[in-house]
Amino acid sequence: MKKLLTLGLVLLAQTSAFGQLAEKKTLTLDAARKVAAAAIAQAKRGAGTAAIAVVDDGGNLMLVERLDNTFAAGANISIGKARTSALFKKPTSAFENLINTGRTAMASMGAPDFTPLQGGVPIMIDGQIVGAIGVSGAASAQQDEEVAMAGAGALSSDGKVAHTSAAPVHFFDASSVFSSFSKGAVLFNGDGANYQVHTSRRVQPGQAEVHERETDVIYVMDGQATFVTGGTAVDLKNTAPDEFRGARIDGGETRSLQKGDVIIVPAGVPHWFKEVNGEFQYYVVKVS
Repeated sequence: MKKLLTLGLVLLAQTSAFGQLAEKKTLTLDAARKVAAAAIAQAKRGAGTAAIAVVDDGGNLMLVERLDNTFAAGANISIGKARTSALFKKPTSAFENLINTGRTAMASMGAPDFTPLQGGVPIMIDGQIVGAIGVSGAASAQQDEEVAMAGAGALSSDGKVAHTSAAPVHFFDASSVFSSFSKGAVLFNGDGANYQVHTSRRVQPGQAEVHERETDVIYVMDGQATFVTGGTAVDLKNTAPDEFRGARIDGGETRSLQKGDVIIVPAGVPHWFKEVNGEFQYYVVKVS
């Protein structure tokens, strides 16, 4: 009886100890290769350049890939982004946003390889962070992030894409938007993304414009205007990097824009508000 009681107490103690252990998922080398392969595929849909690093949840390097024509330092930067994301368990864009909004002391943190640059994303399975991916050297910081997210989303035990939080969500209430339209302004300046949102207002014609690197997506909120695209911009002058202004457009296609219309002007296409009837309000999303 005494032996049975002792055995029962031992089993109870072992059961209690096992109950305190949490199941931990780990990132295997095969899984890391799958993450890298998904990231490489995404990079090739863009500029075709990128350095991609994958680390485990302790920030230990598992593999690094550098696509042809990617700058040499990209490999080390991608490793730093991956380690920062894994050790702090959040996307590195969060740190870059903090620094850009004034918390510059964040840049001097003493953590090894701390790299507060957009492009590091945690890898998650079933709610657990099992590692991170870092990307550097794609076409832009935003594309670094997109390539990293494509890699991080490649793993999921249930076949669904495991999305991770990356860029912040921006909200502008109605009064802020109304105020912005009243004077014509930049509603969202991009914060490192590859687009901007302008709340534009016109009461008279403008100059001919050519944006060499930006596509304009225009949505008319109110008013009427005559808009010319294509043709030849006359007296064109360089007013800013990749930006040109001219007196008018000869030729081209003329359209009458009114409330509810949308027009997309690709980069490099001359465009001109030739006539404006009263007050004309429109959103412009500038995508570079």
